[in-house]
Amino acid sequence: MADLLIPTDRGLYCPAGNFYVDPHKPVELAVVTHAHSDHARRGCGAYLTAAIGVPTLQLRVGEKARIDGLPFGQSIVHNGVRVSLHPAGHILGSAQVRIEYRGEVWVVSGDYKTVADPTCDAYEPVRCDTFITESTFGLPIYRWRANNELVDEINAWWRGNVEQRRTSVILAYSLGKAQRVLGMLDPAIGPILIHPAVEPFYRTYQQAGIALPPAQCVDLDSARRSRGRGVLVAPSLPMDADWRAALGEISVATASGWMQVGSMRKRAGADFGFVVSDHADWEGLLSACRETGATRVLVTHGYTEVLSRYLNEQGVQSEVLHFPRIEVTRSA
Repeated sequence: MADLLIPTDRGLYCPAGNFYVDPHKPVELAVVTHAHSDHARRGCGAYLTAAIGVPTLQLRVGEKARIDGLPFGQSIVHNGVRVSLHPAGHILGSAQVRIEYRGEVWVVSGDYKTVADPTCDAYEPVRCDTFITESTFGLPIYRWRANNELVDEINAWWRGNVEQRRTSVILAYSLGKAQRVLGMLDPAIGPILIHPAVEPFYRTYQQAGIALPPAQCVDLDSARRSRGRGVLVAPSLPMDADWRAALGEISVATASGWMQVGSMRKRAGADFGFVVSDHADWEGLLSACRETGATRVLVTHGYTEVLSRYLNEQGVQSEVLHFPRIEVTRSA
């Protein structure tokens, strides 16, 4: 039987079903794993995504886009191909795509993490014949700490800054990472501010029933009132002189899996680095591949050669899934 999914210059294509998974260019039907910009592109004729992720995808691709939401675990049949979505544990609404046709099952992981956190549905392994996995952190050096340890570390840093009358700034990607960091913050320490790019996603998380602390969209007045006490969660640091004056003395931390490597902290221009990632670490990648029961694993996005070679050494047939050259930016 021919492959159920093939890499093309428009993305991962299912010929039998005539649809794409996370296409890179506009297509007639896009099955979207989640609303990060490297997975969700504007201009498609129709979108299918997890029901709980519809509002965030709408923010990404536009309010006029036609988006159908499919509850986790339910399936539809499109051109004879059965499609269902299952929690990926990456961000709110992130899904793995299960595709079944003539008795063969493939699963596209999208981005995923196997460690649960309170801001999204926990990852669930899905049995399949062929598993397409990401490998963003596919090196043995990447091993994540428990969520409760990260909570204690971040809040201790914030308290220390308050004692020194410094404003705390945490740099975090606006969708997913920022909300996860917000969920870790203790509002008893001080006021919480969020960047305007974070605010609309903050609202969609709250509307989905995710418990997040009260936060205010930052402006110069709120920055001045919170100076020396508050924490600002933002995708980037305001560099304008007025903003610097409003914030006062600051301590900057970056929340990212790349902070596992000390040199990356310096490159990010941060005083501190919190190893907070919404992708699977090395052990998470290996356990996910095992738990699918897949006899074939295709590896994409990241340290593909390392992970694929290791899987082959462990007796699992694996190869790197090569796409035509596409420029993408990934979150961490």
